[in-house]
Amino acid sequence: MTKKINLFANLNSDFPAGLVVFLVALPLCLGIALASGAPLFSGIIAGVVGGIVVGCLSKSHLSVSGPAAGLTAIVLTAITAFGDFRIFLLAAFIAGAIQITLGFLKAGSISNYFPTNVIEGMLAGIGIIIFLKQIPHAFGMDKDFLGDLSFIQNDGKNTFTEITAIIGHINLGSVIITAVSLFILIAWNKISFLKNLKLVPAALVAVIVGIIINELFISSGSSLAISAEHLVSLPVPTTFEEFSAILVTPDFTAIGNKQVWIVAFTIAIVASIETLLCIEAADRMDIHKRYTDTNVELKAQGIGNLISSLLGGLPMTSVVVRTSANANAGAQSKMSTIIHGVLLLASALAIPFVLNKIPLATLAAILLLVGYKLANPKILLHFYEKGKYQFVPFICTLLAVVFTDLLKGVALGIIISVIFILKGNMQRAYLFRKETLQDGDVIHIDLAQEVSFLNKAAIKSTLAAIPENSKVVINASDTVYIAHDVLDLIKEFKKIRSKEVNIKVKLVGFKKAYDLVNTGEEEKHVFVEHTTR
Repeated sequence: MTKKINLFANLNSDFPAGLVVFLVALPLCLGIALASGAPLFSGIIAGVVGGIVVGCLSKSHLSVSGPAAGLTAIVLTAITAFGDFRIFLLAAFIAGAIQITLGFLKAGSISNYFPTNVIEGMLAGIGIIIFLKQIPHAFGMDKDFLGDLSFIQNDGKNTFTEITAIIGHINLGSVIITAVSLFILIAWNKISFLKNLKLVPAALVAVIVGIIINELFISSGSSLAISAEHLVSLPVPTTFEEFSAILVTPDFTAIGNKQVWIVAFTIAIVASIETLLCIEAADRMDIHKRYTDTNVELKAQGIGNLISSLLGGLPMTSVVVRTSANANAGAQSKMSTIIHGVLLLASALAIPFVLNKIPLATLAAILLLVGYKLANPKILLHFYEKGKYQFVPFICTLLAVVFTDLLKGVALGIIISVIFILKGNMQRAYLFRKETLQDGDVIHIDLAQEVSFLNKAAIKSTLAAIPENSKVVINASDTVYIAHDVLDLIKEFKKIRSKEVNIKVKLVGFKKAYDLVNTGEEEKHVFVEHTTR
């Protein structure tokens, strides 16, 4: 029987967390829409649907869904190729249907095969790139959008060249607001006389103070005043007709367009993989270590994309930046995700003119802390102490995420992990016990529980290295499975090679199904003296 969850049980934690996610999500929704070549409000629609609809349907307690930076290139290319946003919405609609189908096919179980060190490397890499990407915004240089996570930008520049370009574009007003915002965010829960106010989110205080400081700069005519290009820019519909124009529906007459289906499958696959990666990351960040049904998540994402496309919104995924902000803000349940969606909807309809006064520098300060917490140096030290088999995939994933993108970074990390597994499997296929290799010595080869064809090369080289006139005990007592390749190798060694070089071979524990005869009682006297353990 499924335990009922009271979404309002942790409202004192979930509301502040939802508010923080809302503040982070708002510029991301707008920025991703801008980078995708889509109407700005389409990003807000996707954020609202991701928060409210997917938040209600999902089983994840911390994951937050919305328009994803990882889809911007696909979306931009598709909109440009179609020349009609409504045709693209049809592709997004079909992608949602495909995701629902994947959920019913239980494709979400693939997430169970993402190694922990790769997921942690992905999170740390995203933390570093978030931190680096916010440095220009913290100094008042807002050329790229706030949520861009790609190393190579659309203008051909990269993360590092963008940072070096700060020197000629420093806005002192932005620097002051960033510094004040960081002080508030760090000190709010640490200064004793402020502890009574800790129910008020530090991020909200930072935003309010940032707005007040800039308004004082503007009213006093100071040169420190931050201009409109360094503030949140939310569309403000003034009439019902303008608002109605925001809601666009898919063009279903293009259903027979082959290119639409290609784009739909591309979006569905990429969005599903990013979602599964984020869900694994969210479960890792959950202090209660609750696990998410990933098949239900794919269905929820699919329904979300169906509804978002019908309203004129961008396709969405579960996204790491907002999920990380949610976890770091102390969210306890998916109520925080729903609250962030409600706040996005309410603010877009009721108070867009107030939100447009928020300095991007304040939001950059919030993301700087999110990035630092994700890429805390303690995490790197933790995996370093675990040894190379854990550290190498972790650090390679981290670097690849920083210098390429999320999917390529995770793919590299998984490939390296698999190589290490294969290497370790080959080394652990048997236990070789022997002090010296001299004539007359007894050599013990104890096979592991599973010996696959991948172990053939290692066992072959070991048998080839056994010197003449030796005695060999090959023990398969603990073995459950031996590949036929390895069995043939052992047969050939016993029947042919051993006789040619005078090596006495004793087989122990081989099952009848292996078609290898264990050494009989009459041969045991040869080994009695040497094989006593």
